[in-house]
Amino acid sequence: MSLEQKVGQLFVTYLHGQSPDEAHPGNLRDFGVATPAEVVAKFQPGGVVYFNNSSYDNIDTPRQIAALSNGLQRASRIPLAIATDQEMGIVTRIGPPATQFPGNMALGAGRSPEAAEQAARITAGELRAMGITQNFAPDADVNSNPANPVIGVRSYSSDPALAAELTAAQVRGYQGRILAKHTVSATAKHFPGHGDTDEDSHSTLPTVDRTEAEWAEVDAPPFRAAIAAGIDSVMTAHIQMPRIDPSGEPATLSKPALDLLRENLGYDGVVITDSLAMAGVRRLHSDAEIPVLALKAGVDQLLMPVNLELAVNAVIAAVRGGELTEERIDRSVLRVLRMKFLRGMLTGPLVDVDKVDSAVGPAEHLEAARR
Repeated sequence: MSLEQKVGQLFVTYLHGQSPDEAHPGNLRDFGVATPAEVVAKFQPGGVVYFNNSSYDNIDTPRQIAALSNGLQRASRIPLAIATDQEMGIVTRIGPPATQFPGNMALGAGRSPEAAEQAARITAGELRAMGITQNFAPDADVNSNPANPVIGVRSYSSDPALAAELTAAQVRGYQGRILAKHTVSATAKHFPGHGDTDEDSHSTLPTVDRTEAEWAEVDAPPFRAAIAAGIDSVMTAHIQMPRIDPSGEPATLSKPALDLLRENLGYDGVVITDSLAMAGVRRLHSDAEIPVLALKAGVDQLLMPVNLELAVNAVIAAVRGGELTEERIDRSVLRVLRMKFLRGMLTGPLVDVDKVDSAVGPAEHLEAARR
């Protein structure tokens, strides 16, 4: 692989539009090409992420999503990781006819690992039928602050042990057996833990004033459980933890914070940032500096930079200028490719569009959700 191909694998981008081959003005504005497929062909990213909001609007029907996924895969030389946020509850990108399960707090109230695992297993199968290979779930945050404006009911519990048990159950449900085509990569978020904040990292840089010992007792257990269950990826939080890293850097850009994941918890899978368009990570650095700093800190994949071309070029320049080594890039690329291999993507990423309607929201799935 060339350096450019390797660096491309480190980025996960948004797209505008619901059809791979239809022009959208947002793509021209943000990427310099018109269609979603042309964005993928131009940048060859490691992945893309689907949304259902007015800014990106990639989601309509299961059949449409499957056709979009296939079109993007055909434009990519290396199979794409196609992601979305299907946490259930208040963060649900794909509505009916996809099966709708209770959110995390409701699952926590039920205290049933079996129900949590079943919900994840059914969700994974439906996502994969639509060509989606990665779910940015489960939310592994322990909601220890009742004033938390961004986590709240997205958390299973304020009890670390219960949150850990249900996190592990959902990881097992999403990921199932290695190489199985009905599974998706799970993503535990938001490391090192967004549960004790009273501010939203979408709009500012929150502070979590925990010591390492307090973190290990409260925030770490769900992530430790996710790792023990074989989690494919972990998403970082744009929060500062001054007792862990006095520099004030957000965890996404903090080697001391990410060393808790790599060294303390022994995790060697993919680490992906939360969106790099969020204020919590853009407060201290430029959009060109952020991806390089994240890679230096220990991140593998960079999610939704504001300016993809600027970010890609910044990483390439950092390697050519000696600020990052190509060996460092290789380690992250290997993790990304391994994640894709584990989900059976490298042997054929396309889905059967004619079968998607029967695979998404069948009666037996709806009955399981009602129980």
